[in-house]
Amino acid sequence: MNIHVSLAPVVALIAGILILLIPRLLNFIVALYLIIIGLIGLFGTEHLFR
Repeated sequence: MNIHVSLAPVVALIAGILILLIPRLLNFIVALYLIIIGLIGLFGTEHLFR
């Protein structure tokens, strides 16, 4: 049995749980998300997975 798990849903789930437990983390989680998405948009994913 093969299980394929994508990274984005797992990260979203963990971020959601952390925001529910510690609401002050919302600013940091959103900021990190935007920075990561921006870097991927600028440089693409080929630099991350060589």
